[in-house]
Amino acid sequence: MSYVHNAWYVAAWSHDIAQLKPFAITILETPIAIYRGESGRPVALEDRCVHRLAPLSLGRCEGDALRCMYHGLLYASDGAVVEIPGQEQIPPLARVKSYPVVERHSWIWVWMGAPEEADEGLIPSAVGLDDPNYILGHGHLDYTAEARLINDNLLDFSHLSFVHAESFQAGPEFAQTPGRITPLARGIRYERWTENSTGSSSRKSEVPMDSYMSYDFLIPGILLMTGGVFPLGTAEACGRSAPNLEDAIGGVTFTSQAVTPLTGKTSRYFFSWGPRRDHGDEAHRDMLMGLAAKAFAEDKVMIEAQQRVIDLTHEPKVMPTAHDKGVTMFNRLVERLAKSERVAN
Repeated sequence: MSYVHNAWYVAAWSHDIAQLKPFAITILETPIAIYRGESGRPVALEDRCVHRLAPLSLGRCEGDALRCMYHGLLYASDGAVVEIPGQEQIPPLARVKSYPVVERHSWIWVWMGAPEEADEGLIPSAVGLDDPNYILGHGHLDYTAEARLINDNLLDFSHLSFVHAESFQAGPEFAQTPGRITPLARGIRYERWTENSTGSSSRKSEVPMDSYMSYDFLIPGILLMTGGVFPLGTAEACGRSAPNLEDAIGGVTFTSQAVTPLTGKTSRYFFSWGPRRDHGDEAHRDMLMGLAAKAFAEDKVMIEAQQRVIDLTHEPKVMPTAHDKGVTMFNRLVERLAKSERVAN
């Protein structure tokens, strides 16, 4: 599976990048050192000293520069070596790659492609932990599995009826009827109405109601989902199209999720979830995060087991079903964009 390089990948939560303390992360098989110098601005450099390939993430911040603590080479924030102890002349090629980096929505985003192509307008509109309209919990999980398998899982919600029968208690509807899939410029949109239902474990109701959920799944692997509970008959009244969330009588939440490929068979999964402030409180957030912990553990068991089976299978092939429309559309988009990058290079 190919991955798009001209895209913004989530490298860390903002608060995980402490000032003057370098942070190591691998994205798309590429080791990266992220640090905040005295200015507090995040910097992302190739995590590999030009001298003897020691990791710069074990280095020391000096102002807004980073010193390798093996033999002391000092790197400016653009990756250029500006000092070599005991040597006046600095070779013109003494530099490491620097990566465009943006801090937004409580995440550190790194552009893995051509720096001149970096477009901050392509950063998906996640909801940050400091958003005043939401009360969010957050976390991350490390997977021993290819990122594509996690993306496929998030693009096909029919698995909720089976993998999450104990946690989300979604019922058979997700498997019996596909959601509505709409193509987007850099992803897909999934929408679903569940009518005349008392809801799942995250949106329980004492009386039948209509529940709406919608998410965008965007390059390179970002899920942004919201929804709410509406009076019975709302779905029919609005033609089963997207409702105005201001009309919801409860259950409005938001989750931002990001899948980051580390190596070919390892990935990091970032997530936040919580209620809109007028639809819940800290206790509600904690309930949702408890559900998420159980559900995401269920996903992890299944996906890592799936990866082990794939690794033992000669020329593994999948047989798509009706629920794979979103998976197919998104993976074709990824392949098309990745191919265009290869042609350009």
